[in-house]
Amino acid sequence: MPERFTLPVLPLRDTVVYPGVAVPISAGRPGTVEAVQEALDGDRRLFAVAQRENVDDPVPEYLYSVGTIVRIIQTHRVRGGVQLLVQGEGRAQAVSYHQDGQAMLQAVLLEMETLDPRNDEDPAFQALDTELRDRAAELGTRRGVPAEALNQLIQGVDEPGPFADLVAFYLELETPDKQELLELLDDEERMRACLLAVERELARLDAQEDIQAKVQSELGERQREMLLREQLKAIQKELGEEEERDDVEEMRQRLEELDLSEEQRSEVDRELRRLERTSPQSAEYQVIRTFLEWITELPWNERSEEKIDLAVAEEILDKDHYGLEDVKDRVLEFLAVRKLALERAEENGQGGDDEASDTEASDSETSDTETSDSEAAGLDADGGSEDTDGIDPDALDDIHEAENPGRGPILLFVGPPGVGKTSIAQSIARSTGREYVRISLGGARDEADIRGHRRTYVGAMPGRIIQGMRQAKSKNPVFLLDEVDKLGQSFQGDPSSALLEVLDPAQNSTFVDHYLGIPFDLSEVLFIATANYIDRIPGPLLDRMERVDFSGYTEAEKLEIAKRYLLIRQRRENSLEDHELTLTDEAIQTVVSKYTREAGVRQLEREIGKFARKVARQIAAGKLEKMEAGPDDIRELLGRPRVHPEKMAEKDTVGVATGMFYTPMG
Repeated sequence: MPERFTLPVLPLRDTVVYPGVAVPISAGRPGTVEAVQEALDGDRRLFAVAQRENVDDPVPEYLYSVGTIVRIIQTHRVRGGVQLLVQGEGRAQAVSYHQDGQAMLQAVLLEMETLDPRNDEDPAFQALDTELRDRAAELGTRRGVPAEALNQLIQGVDEPGPFADLVAFYLELETPDKQELLELLDDEERMRACLLAVERELARLDAQEDIQAKVQSELGERQREMLLREQLKAIQKELGEEEERDDVEEMRQRLEELDLSEEQRSEVDRELRRLERTSPQSAEYQVIRTFLEWITELPWNERSEEKIDLAVAEEILDKDHYGLEDVKDRVLEFLAVRKLALERAEENGQGGDDEASDTEASDSETSDTETSDSEAAGLDADGGSEDTDGIDPDALDDIHEAENPGRGPILLFVGPPGVGKTSIAQSIARSTGREYVRISLGGARDEADIRGHRRTYVGAMPGRIIQGMRQAKSKNPVFLLDEVDKLGQSFQGDPSSALLEVLDPAQNSTFVDHYLGIPFDLSEVLFIATANYIDRIPGPLLDRMERVDFSGYTEAEKLEIAKRYLLIRQRRENSLEDHELTLTDEAIQTVVSKYTREAGVRQLEREIGKFARKVARQIAAGKLEKMEAGPDDIRELLGRPRVHPEKMAEKDTVGVATGMFYTPMG
């Protein structure tokens, strides 16, 4: 029975040492340095064994049991450790590991003897040895090893077993595979395993060279920087994975889920085929991909479920706005017509017969279609009742079915600044359960702002209408076109002319953005435009909208608005509690009449905010605990009045007449 002996352990990461091979090793871990010092103090021998996992603390569970006894030939102290040159002497098996010293491991070992070939003179064995040497020499040559050094290395080992160990060490194998070769004690079996590994390495080099040749033949002088990516592409092609481009497949799945018309589907499929044929490194690839991403993110058939409750709608409008009774009545009339149209559509079964707006047979899609029908009925009942007198109802239904059924009205809110035009549009969206989108048209001077740029331009993108639809993620949002009277005009086109198609109920069902190049249905969108001066809106554009006038607030209405909304908001914005600042009606009336002159309430809110900040300063300084402000406090903190209401002259004067003039501002 072999005799047992103990040696310090030299754990190895990502390498295996074989007998007869000299290997440089860097030792830096405390346990390894201690083991090296122990060997230098003794017979300079170590037990070099590979780790199963790349860990910093090599406990026995992470070490293989079979390793190599090595002898230290040279050492060189460096910062953080020691450089070693070790020579493998023979195989050994660890019976057990135990801790010794501060961090060093010791191993109780048994030497392992290899099995010599059964017959050295056997022609088959000699052929195996010759083949292994020839193929190993070929592999070394393919790797670029100089011929002189290669011949010296191969001819320096005569015995078949040690030569197999030498070849195994230089093979590019994973650690478990190298460990398996180390544990093969039969020299002939180890030679066969090494020959097989060499053949695999040569086959890999052949494939790599073939790939490089194919790639080089396809590359031009201006595409050399794409060499590495083309190599990867060729590798995937050799493996049969050329069609496994995850991004294109993901894009294809997302596009297939869209409910598109035949014309839209044809254009999208054409661009998708172009994407598949285009190299990912091409600039055109990103242009096509961006276009298809826009297509997938637009709401082609997603709608918000419209729920109209007149009591709730009236409550929302009253909660959000004080006054504006005429405007509220007009909005509630519009909602009432839509509610009746929805109920009539359900009674007559119109929602389930509409195949043009929705082709899917699910319950949710049927509900959406009924909503679309109600919108069409709401518009026609509201805006076209006078024109349809005398028309047969069946013929009228045919006309409605022939047109896009989801049509919504187009409202124009006209009035001075600060009277609530924008905020009442938000209230309409809340009342109907629709999404809300707002775009500001003030200063827009380019037609491309509305219709987008064509994809031939660098950095092209869709117009603001399509961008707003993507933001809404719904086909029937409330779409606010703010400041439509502030549109500009330049040599790049007239944006107000581009809005004609958007706001025309007869055309916007096939709105074509220059970037998309395919029709997009805007007929179900509830467009609301706002303007301060109606005379600045072009006649053809004004003719497409239904005007709703917003008048300025009276002083009594401003008083209530300040008490219900403005004072509460300014307390919150200036970190004041309710009891810390109160304003009497006389104080608010003083601010309204002597410090502001406007149709809206924006300047009034600024003056109240200014007063609240001054009170907050005094409270923060400890001068006040709370303030119940009257007219005198207003004058003290806001200064002398800046607005002096005009009065009729008490006495008549020659050449002077008293008159009154009205403007939209008051």
